[in-house]
Amino acid sequence: MSIAVPGRCGPRPELVAAHTAPGLWEGNLVDSHLRESAARHPDRLALVDRGDEWTYGALDREVDRWAAALRDHGVGPGAVVSWQLPNWAEAVMLHQATLRLGAVSNPIIPIYRHSEVSFILRQARSEILFVPATFRGFDFPTMIREIRDELPDLATVVVVGDAPTEDGVVALDAFLATAASMPPAADGRPPHDANAVALLLYTSGTTSSPKGALHTHNTLDYENRSMIEFFGLTNSDVVFMPSPVAHITGVLYGLQLPFMLGSAVVFLDVWEPGAGLELIERHGCTFMLAATPFLHGLVHHPTRLPEATRTLRAFGCGGADVPPELVRRAALELDCLVSRIYGSTEFPTATSSNMSDPPEKRARTDGRAIGRAQLLVVDDQDRPVPSGDPGHLLVRGPELFIGYLDEALNADAFTPDGWFRTGDLAIVDADGYVEITGREKDIIIRGGENISAKEIEDHLFEHPKIADVAIVAVPDPVLVERACAVVVPMPGVNVDLAELTTWLREHHRLAMQKLPESLVLIDELPRTASGKVQKFKLRDRLRRSAAPIQDQEEQ
Repeated sequence: MSIAVPGRCGPRPELVAAHTAPGLWEGNLVDSHLRESAARHPDRLALVDRGDEWTYGALDREVDRWAAALRDHGVGPGAVVSWQLPNWAEAVMLHQATLRLGAVSNPIIPIYRHSEVSFILRQARSEILFVPATFRGFDFPTMIREIRDELPDLATVVVVGDAPTEDGVVALDAFLATAASMPPAADGRPPHDANAVALLLYTSGTTSSPKGALHTHNTLDYENRSMIEFFGLTNSDVVFMPSPVAHITGVLYGLQLPFMLGSAVVFLDVWEPGAGLELIERHGCTFMLAATPFLHGLVHHPTRLPEATRTLRAFGCGGADVPPELVRRAALELDCLVSRIYGSTEFPTATSSNMSDPPEKRARTDGRAIGRAQLLVVDDQDRPVPSGDPGHLLVRGPELFIGYLDEALNADAFTPDGWFRTGDLAIVDADGYVEITGREKDIIIRGGENISAKEIEDHLFEHPKIADVAIVAVPDPVLVERACAVVVPMPGVNVDLAELTTWLREHHRLAMQKLPESLVLIDELPRTASGKVQKFKLRDRLRRSAAPIQDQEEQ
């Protein structure tokens, strides 16, 4: 797979032919949908953000203004436009304007700091970057100033808000002030095609090194079309988007899918369950897709449910492990479809379930393949395993990314015949439903036996005193590794190791070797923006910590 310069090289010709001939890739440009919806329904509500509203006509005109300003600053087809913005209207305008020029949108999650941001900007060779003046108390221009010497390609920093007086730094208002509206191309289409790279998005960091994944207009467009069909979405739906729009979930369902539908999207920039419920109720939101902490927050909020969510008809929960009991309870409390979704930055949504699937399948599994997505479970030698047997999960399909910006990563990421190695362990049952049993690197090797951390986590999540939990391996000189439970207790309660292991034995009858052998209490688990627990940080913390750990007796 040859991907040398973002936006200049697309997928292999044989891949284009394989997905174009049967009509899976339709050649749509992601940015064309907003323009078309604005032409059909200029007065229809498109976007709600922090109390302000934009119609389709107003939003389309604003995107043209942003595109003209970008063009005036040298942005053209194939150029990388990096941005580290929260769930603000400015993110919609910038993303759509970037694509309208045939350039490559490069979102960076707002929680990233010096190390990650420097790595991304340096590898992407970004010449322009958009950041907020401040967000959640953090000074973004100061961070960029402190890493600027590491970024020889970065020429312009645009600040949303008050900008410091520095060379190469400009406030957004000044950046846009001299831009005239950008007239559409003579034939109505921008100078780019659907197989050009549209998105450079870095993985959200459950390991220490993010990887830049490349998506084209075709891969992104197919992904959204498959989700619209699977969940039966129409222009009457209102999308609620609290997930970070700089993550794949936010890009797809906050910055793109609503405009394909010609519907509205409602943003929330700082997650707070009460604020989320208020927005859902006020704007009649019907569909949302977010990670486990968001679902957990709604279900456990004291606001009376389901009155506040009476319009909500579907909550797709993905991006992190979803305990079955949470799905069961949420479906009752929210009175809507709650389904687990499995996907990644590289393959956004491979599986899910809808109302046609049995409730217990929705709770216990990650669903079935969506659209033309293909799943394959293999052993260590890449040989397919029988249905119901565990193994390594491979995926491929029209929404699969076309490779990493760092080409050296692609050889290990793909099989010779184009399957993507997800890095997840899974079981696919006889009916085609997938159960993710853990990460390949999230296995505890205790005395020669492999133990799934996820299995223990799913059980412990049901414990009434536990708000959040992660199981991590700690080194052991005799057994190689032992399981440590890192627990966030419910407010005002005490939790001890003996209580947890007794509960696991009595309620789930786990084998003794699967029981956690140490316990660490913590206020909050470190998570990525998508909700995945960053276990490498927990392992580092445990190695450095001098705090006592509650140890279970030798088993």
